Amino acid sequence: MTSIHLPQPDRTWREVALRGPAEWNPQPTPARSRVAFAAVHVVADPLGNNVPGAPAQVDWDSTLAFRRHLFAHGLGVAEAMDTAQRGMGLDWPATQELIRRSATQASEHGARMAAGAGTDHLDPRADSIDVVLAGYEEQVAFVESTGAQAIIMASRQLAAAARDTDDYRKVYDRLLAQVQRPVILHWLGTAFDPALAGYWGSADVSTATSAFLDLVHDNTDKVDGVKVSLLDANHEKDLRQRLPEGVRLYTGDDFNYPELILGDDSHHSDALLGIFAAIAPAAGAALHALDNGDIDTYNAVLEPTVPLARHVFAAPTYYYKTGIAFLAWLGGHQPGFTMVGGLQSARSVTDLATTFELADRAGLIADPDLAAGRMHQLLDVAGLHR
Repeated sequence: MTSIHLPQPDRTWREVALRGPAEWNPQPTPARSRVAFAAVHVVADPLGNNVPGAPAQVDWDSTLAFRRHLFAHGLGVAEAMDTAQRGMGLDWPATQELIRRSATQASEHGARMAAGAGTDHLDPRADSIDVVLAGYEEQVAFVESTGAQAIIMASRQLAAAARDTDDYRKVYDRLLAQVQRPVILHWLGTAFDPALAGYWGSADVSTATSAFLDLVHDNTDKVDGVKVSLLDANHEKDLRQRLPEGVRLYTGDDFNYPELILGDDSHHSDALLGIFAAIAPAAGAALHALDNGDIDTYNAVLEPTVPLARHVFAAPTYYYKTGIAFLAWLGGHQPGFTMVGGLQSARSVTDLATTFELADRAGLIADPDLAAGRMHQLLDVAGLHR
């Protein structure tokens, strides 16, 4: 049995005996009962100049291999979303290359893929509704040209430029009138991006929700589903009851996903989750158990992943990407713990030690010796010795 001494937040050390991996079976076909996307990260080129403010340099081989890992567990890929550091290091040229390469690979593997379209290539100070609309149009057209489904991401520029709900409707109505196939609308909360405060024209969530629902009801034929990332399970349950028939709610709640995906007698959520990139074997196994009506197995598989998810997505939530990349490194999916924009520094060593331990408790450390060796390397670099 592999064991490791891990530093604790109170500056003590604790020996942890690793449990090792659960027996996960590959799930190469998607689940039937739920649509599930993993919002996936990018692997930085370890020789690239991936410092804050520099153009992203991506390790394409490792990045694409990680997507194949997700496909092997029956998950679709939500590409170039905030997990991939949109607005936090991944620039538009690298985003285009990422979507192009990923879409080609998804097509070759018969896997489902959707990709984020936003306005992050615009000047951050853009304050014209028409400029924001044109920016959206450019990115949506590019995503659709690759064959991927478009996810219309929330826009920082629109949040800054819009005076009221009418401005949001002008942009979104015009945009939805042009799309080639139904899209996913993404409402990202301020826990993930404080610059999106007041989205849909109001800081009051109830008022904003009404405006959002009006948009969906008026464009039902152009909306496949909505992804809501407000980390509020009760709000999500209420919202999905009020959606038009046939419009999916893709949960973005990385705190409460087991109960929301399971649902109740009348409604359930589908999934578009960053945490699914970190727990792919468990997510695939749970969803296939749900296909078979085996709710006990579904709950038994996913419940141990919730403490890990809540830790990785703890405040400041927008740095959750660091935990996702860290777990990919521990799992042997990338050669080094480096990130675009130098974001590997966004969580402390003790925070990452807790991530390590919680992943092991969930049966997600595939190779305990490899993971422990890499954790020792991180501790050595940090100057921590037991």
